[in-house]
Amino acid sequence: MRALKLATLLLLTAGGAPAQAPDFRGSFTAPLEGPALRYGEAPKEDAIAQLQRRVETGEVKLAWDAKFGYLPAVLKALGIPVASQGLVFSKTSFQLARISPATPRAIYFNDDSYAGYVPGGDLIELSAADPERGGMFYSLEQRQAAKPVIQRREECLQCHASPGTTGVPGHFVRSVHTDEQGFPVMNESSYVTDHRSPFPERWGGWYVTGTTAGMKHMGIPGVKSFDTTRYLAPHSDVVALMVLEHQTKMHNLLARAGFEARSALLVQAEMNAALKRPADEVSESTARRLDHAAGIVARYMLFADEAPLPGPVRGTSEFAKTFAAQGPRDAAGRSLRELDLKKRLFKYPCSFLIYSQAFARLPEALRRRILERVDGVLAGRDTDPAYASLSAEDRRNVREILAATLTARQRE
Repeated sequence: MRALKLATLLLLTAGGAPAQAPDFRGSFTAPLEGPALRYGEAPKEDAIAQLQRRVETGEVKLAWDAKFGYLPAVLKALGIPVASQGLVFSKTSFQLARISPATPRAIYFNDDSYAGYVPGGDLIELSAADPERGGMFYSLEQRQAAKPVIQRREECLQCHASPGTTGVPGHFVRSVHTDEQGFPVMNESSYVTDHRSPFPERWGGWYVTGTTAGMKHMGIPGVKSFDTTRYLAPHSDVVALMVLEHQTKMHNLLARAGFEARSALLVQAEMNAALKRPADEVSESTARRLDHAAGIVARYMLFADEAPLPGPVRGTSEFAKTFAAQGPRDAAGRSLRELDLKKRLFKYPCSFLIYSQAFARLPEALRRRILERVDGVLAGRDTDPAYASLSAEDRRNVREILAATLTARQRE
């Protein structure tokens, strides 16, 4: 029996990871209950689970609003800005019966949490990026109670654990052609969008407010076709939508890379034990899997394939200002959260999620490889032509910012 198990391990390792496209696209969906993901375990560390514990202990009291229910209180408790509001009218949520072009679904977000709201809806949709397990999904009933209960909703994984989320539980911005009621037109193309997506593929089924330099996209400009007083803000800010696209994909890549690394290291540990090797020995095949995952994350993190802006973009809310004001700065006042919005999304092309718990909690063998790859590109040691869009000035600026703002622990 042990020989059979060892033979299986050798076969898995020799074959490496399932063949994947450069950003983990494909049909392979990670096993949720396996030791590399442990998705079914009780949530502990994501922001929504932490909020529920604070509500249960009385540390946080969610105030009821006569018009919006718990929405304002939840956003405040999670630190999600109202200015992040985006409005999507495609019927691509389990609240689809209430969603239409006249009653779009509002999406709000910060670096690790998301909230969805539909006027007149029975609940608020909540989700967060767990540092190790990817997207965690919840709902809060829109009914006044002494201690409102946030419930976990694994049925969301019907859409949120798919090739669109890189095969792990996650979030995504979907762009679809819709009919006049908001139903997706099934015989038309649909897209999962991020900062690499051509603009003609973005925002189908969304309202888009702001100046977009005449770029063609699938969204509906403005919000004049419905009653905006039913929402916390009268906009669907284009800058917020662009940051949302980048962030959701970055979270998914981090979660999938973490899964790949843990899977490889678990197999490696079994093989080391079976073959009586040192516990910390790493085979060439395991190293290749780690290097492959690190390369995918680094390439996206450094915006190597970003679609350039055709001209200046400007939003209609305070989102750009409040977003840029957060996060660490170096002695010169530079921050990875500074927006460019003339030729590209960010002034300094490196994802602000390099500071996140989702990145910090990656397996050390993977995290170190990502940092080494990023530094190799920035220092000019890595001459991969995929990074040709990064100028010498870009590389120098980002490297200096990271040297000043990543803590010693984060740089290890």
